Amino acid sequence: MPILFCSLDLYLPYCHSLKEKRKVVKSTGDKLRNKFKCSVSELEHQELWQRSRLGIAAIASDRQILDQMSEKIRRESEMLLGGDLLGFSDQIIELD
Repeated sequence: MPILFCSLDLYLPYCHSLKEKRKVVKSTGDKLRNKFKCSVSELEHQELWQRSRLGIAAIASDRQILDQMSEKIRRESEMLLGGDLLGFSDQIIELD
């Protein structure tokens, strides 16, 4: 059973409070969650106003499906976040 894990590193220079940051992070997470039926969580930098790392996880019966999903998540993240997206990484883990 393959599992997809994606990591998104964000830099939010216009956020001047945790409240502003939470709004961006929650909105982005909700849009990705609804579009791809995946789990999204903030993994790091919870106490910083202008940084965040989101983790995305999904499970499918076929690795090829997850490869395609990863590319779609990357494109959607770039569209939603633009220059705020510092980095994107993905990994597919195979479990028996």
